[in-house]
Formats: sequence, C-alpha cells, structure tokens
Amino acid sequence: MMNQADFEVFIMDLPNVQRQDNYGYSFFFVGDDRRFPFVTIADSDNDYDNLSNLNRVDVFRLNIGVSKETFNNLIADQLNKGIDYSVLNEFLPHPQYSRQHFVCILNPDGENAEKTKQLIIEAHLIAEGRLERTDGS
Repeated sequence: MMNQADFEVFIMDLPNVQRQDNYGYSFFFVGDDRRFPFVTIADSDNDYDNLSNLNRVDVFRLNIGVSKETFNNLIADQLNKGIDYSVLNEFLPHPQYSRQHFVCILNPDGENAEKTKQLIIEAHLIAEGRLERTDGS
C-alpha cells in the first residue's frame, strides 16, 4: 500500500517538478509556474475544506488535474448525486475544483493506487504543455 510519502516521492521524481507547502496542503507545479498546481495533497481539515474528514489518522487526499475526457470517464456518473467526500479509495470530483477537471481520492490503494499514478502522470503532461504554451517554447 502506498502512503502519502510514497506519492510525494513519486510526484517529485517526475521531470521539472517543484513543491510548495501552504495552508496545510502540498502543491506540486511544473517548472516555475506557480499559478496552476497539477496535483495537491491535503492531510488535514481547515476552515475552507473539511468535507473529507482529513483529521483522521493517516488519511490524505490527492487532488489531480486531469483532462476533461478523463474526468468525465472517471466520475461523470457521480456529479448529480450526493457524494460522501470522506470515503476512502474512491475517485470523486474535487469538492471545489471539479469545474477545472480535478478529481480527488483519499488513500488510494490496490488497483486505484496504480490508476492514481497514471492520473498524476497525465496531469503532469497537461501542466508541461501549459507551461510550454506560456513560455512560448
């Protein structure tokens, strides 16, 4: 089973990734672009985000910015129903950033841990493309 530290190492091993910790979150960016993290990790509740009950021992939530197509394939059937954001190991639309095609998952395990790694790679590629367009390279 992968824990939070394992995912942090996996993310940091991708090319040109920089990390910034703020407000109880770890933000992961490609290059010097500090506007749009491609992944964030939260491991505690705060005044603005307490839907996931992250104050439980060893519970963390990965938030991953994926393509519209991936987002729709993963969670389209969940958008119009009540969502329990405290459930573990299930892909869900992000509570605040689903319109930007962010999905989230608490404590991914088993097959979903592998899927999470694939989604992180996709998000990284999207962020690289955005940075290239911004830089004009």
